[in-house]
Amino acid sequence: MVRYGQYSHGSLAGYLAAWANWIAIVSVIPGEATASVQYMSSWDFGWAKALYDGKELTGSGVALASVLLLFYFFLNWFAITLFAKTNTAITVFKVVVPTLTAGALLLSHFDTGNVTGNGGFTPNGWSSVFTAVAVSGIVWAYNGFQSPLNMAGEARNPGKSLPKAVISSILIALVIYVALQIAFLTAVPAADLRHGGWSGLSFNSPLADLSLAWGLNWLAMLLYADAFISPSGTGMIYAATTSRMIQGVQENGHLPGIFGKVDPRTGIPRPALLLNLAIAFIFLAVFRGWGSLAEIVSVATVISYITGPVAVMSLRRLSPELPRPVRLRAMPVIAPIAMVFGSLVLYWARWPLTGKVIFIMAIGLPIWAWYELRKPWAELRPHLAAGAWMVTYLLVMAAVSWAGGTEFGGRGYLPAGWDIVIVALIGLAFYFWGVRSAWRNPTLLEAERELGTAAADEAGEGGDGDRVKAEVGV
Repeated sequence: MVRYGQYSHGSLAGYLAAWANWIAIVSVIPGEATASVQYMSSWDFGWAKALYDGKELTGSGVALASVLLLFYFFLNWFAITLFAKTNTAITVFKVVVPTLTAGALLLSHFDTGNVTGNGGFTPNGWSSVFTAVAVSGIVWAYNGFQSPLNMAGEARNPGKSLPKAVISSILIALVIYVALQIAFLTAVPAADLRHGGWSGLSFNSPLADLSLAWGLNWLAMLLYADAFISPSGTGMIYAATTSRMIQGVQENGHLPGIFGKVDPRTGIPRPALLLNLAIAFIFLAVFRGWGSLAEIVSVATVISYITGPVAVMSLRRLSPELPRPVRLRAMPVIAPIAMVFGSLVLYWARWPLTGKVIFIMAIGLPIWAWYELRKPWAELRPHLAAGAWMVTYLLVMAAVSWAGGTEFGGRGYLPAGWDIVIVALIGLAFYFWGVRSAWRNPTLLEAERELGTAAADEAGEGGDGDRVKAEVGV
């Protein structure tokens, strides 16, 4: 995904898209390690309770999270086959345990009065629901669909495997998470809501605490184990995908060549793995709580999403004859809608968080400038012109977030309801600007030449061109 913006719009938009994607994904790795340790602090052991002080990890908690980061790293260092086998086992565990939890809680207690009583389904209004989507881990929870895309270069038959992987990951997550939410809402004892309502609950481990409340001790023990294993599985997967991202950024020309090197025996970009490990340690040292990391991950992820709909329609316009293992006929409708929803979620993330993450996007620009500003003006100018829409979009969204409704942290200059309409229109306007700004830049031309060579090899020798097709075909 760090390559598509480069193919469609050149170096500036491509770099910003790559930077947003990388920040969003690399911060997940320490986030998952933090989640594992933070949940371990709810175990009934003195050493476990000392891992977390209620706001952030303690020194011992950071040390244990650091050990987990090394574990993710070494699983990916040695071989893709070891990673695949470990990932399969953890994935089964991650699906079975939540499904079992939802079923057991629904059978134990099902009180529909919880949905309508004590302030109802939305006691703090819909604005809180929207903000929760943006910054409370909802975007993070569904972001796993990116992993099959980032690993598409290793797919033998991307035309069949990618749609199955992406669609099934979203649907499985949707069913499991909705089932868990319904189970939680209906399983909370009514007595616990009589004093203070939903805000009065004091669960340390909500699902495990509910299991204990209804005598499901075996389920609580399983959940305590799962809370450690499941985040570790995600951290391991993202350690793999971020190494491919760094490799892609290097191929874009914005990192030293060493980060594009792949170990010939294992097929793993080891220097990229090392760089991501170092960055993960920095994130862990700065953001020592899961909540603060979740906010950064979620907003950076949303920013990275906006390049997808623009890039896919741009490439269809610029290079319609490119071989595409996967082609969605409804994309002309899906793409602008996706841009609108991405813009809305970014706005819902609340000021000043939106401004902070957009500032993090700007921090990466000196790296781009180091590689690009030394080029002749005639060569650089079209890249700047094609990337202007994305720079302007981020500045406009920051301004709208600052001026927006007070329920979303803004100054209240935009009336409620109209702010949503304005953000949707902004998303559409920048979508059309972005698609029109695309151009046949050198990276796209080179990709077309590679595809032409691969097609000729397949025709002449029966070679395998799936890798380059999977990388460019959108």
